[in-house]
Amino acid sequence: MTNAIESTRRHPHGSVIVTGGSRGIGAAVARLLGARGYPVVVNFVSDTAAARDVVRSIVSAGGRAIAVQGDVACEDDVLRLFAHAEREFGAPAGLVNNAGVTGGFARLEDLTHDALARVLAVNVAGTILCAREAVRRMSTRRGGAGGSIVNFSSLVARTGGADEWVHYAASKGAINSFTIGLAREVAGEGIRVNAVAPGLIDTDLHAA
Repeated sequence: MTNAIESTRRHPHGSVIVTGGSRGIGAAVARLLGARGYPVVVNFVSDTAAARDVVRSIVSAGGRAIAVQGDVACEDDVLRLFAHAEREFGAPAGLVNNAGVTGGFARLEDLTHDALARVLAVNVAGTILCAREAVRRMSTRRGGAGGSIVNFSSLVARTGGADEWVHYAASKGAINSFTIGLAREVAGEGIRVNAVAPGLIDTDLHAA
């Protein structure tokens, strides 16, 4: 299901796709981008109402935004997300890989396979798949105009998450490695790749 809240004219500098943009850090990033004049594509998994609220706040402040439902762990959803964003605003100028899950609190001996698989699918595979689609559209080697990719890591990648979520910490360590490698891979193609590693933030993710 694709939920386009507002179809708008294309922006000369391209839009920014924010995964997991309906709440927490993602929503704050989406609103700031909208305030700075970027058309924003707010990706969300299931909370349509929250995504609509973010889009409406951007539009009411004079910005441009749409919401597109999709699970970044699903390749078909990622392809649809980028295709829809491109139809609405043209090739993206930026990607904020914010979508993530913790897999719940658990010591390693209590960790289930399903929880681990979901964390890796969303946090690692989802980030890589979204970055792949962004590179395909941004790379000057492929005819793009360049752009910026920001991956969300976490301070826990350094501290390790012992007794709480070593699985989540490991997934964010993977993001750090991926960011370094991709930055070097596409630096000559007009694409900047960086990672942001927040500490403890008062968001729904931690409240849950």
